[in-house]
Amino acid sequence: MSSIRSSHPIRTVGKIVAIIALLIYSLFPAYWMISTALDTRPNARGAHVLPSGLTFDHFHTVLTRGGFTTFLQNSIIVAVATVLISGAVALFASVAVARFNFSLRKSMLIMILIVQMIPLEALVIPLFLQAKTLGMLNTYYGLILVYLAFSLPFAVWTLRGFVAAVPKELEEAAYLDGCSWWQMFWRVLFPLVAPGLVSTSIFAFITAWNEFIFALTFMSDSAKYTVGVGLRTFFGQNTNDWGPIMAASTLITLPVLIFFLIIQSKLSSGLMTGATKG
Repeated sequence: MSSIRSSHPIRTVGKIVAIIALLIYSLFPAYWMISTALDTRPNARGAHVLPSGLTFDHFHTVLTRGGFTTFLQNSIIVAVATVLISGAVALFASVAVARFNFSLRKSMLIMILIVQMIPLEALVIPLFLQAKTLGMLNTYYGLILVYLAFSLPFAVWTLRGFVAAVPKELEEAAYLDGCSWWQMFWRVLFPLVAPGLVSTSIFAFITAWNEFIFALTFMSDSAKYTVGVGLRTFFGQNTNDWGPIMAASTLITLPVLIFFLIIQSKLSSGLMTGATKG
């Protein structure tokens, strides 16, 4: 018994050390990015962990001379449009495949899974040629349609599970109370499916915000570059100015973090709402 009791502090210390090591391993790249963005001499850091000084000049350079404000605006337009459209389409599509029986229903679900398995790189040339034929190159809506094609399969498949988990008796009870289909949808079904819609919105936003290959291929005008492509403009042919590069990387990370924090509160409240319904 004494040996078992004495092993408990060792296990506790081991867990604490493992957690600290995991946190350092996960957070150190973010720390290095932010500290380099604020360092007065980012290119001379070498093996030094702490910055030699703090300055916001790199952020000022990126936002003024680097034109990164335009890149941020372009990414916001594309990402927000992708989230809104994919959320609306996926919501109604998931209700259709989960609640209604129609021909080729199973085949369509299988095709959705197949689309998710295809690598993005394999579709660059076919989609580029198709967008060129339709005159959608160097346009926002052309890029948005591509991102919708990649985010919708995941969104439909995920929301289908949320819709299928809602008991049909709740919908039938709403009909008995005199609700129309639209009233039942907004008052009963939508609040219970909202947590799944939030999770798919996070995926769609990250997909549209961080994507690089299609944004580089479809956009030929530098004034329409998204943040992923705009970051490439800060890399030189022979040398790289790591201060502005890390400052731009920090600016790219912040909207994703803010969006996730906002959505996380909605996700928690939506889960609580779904748990207390009916």
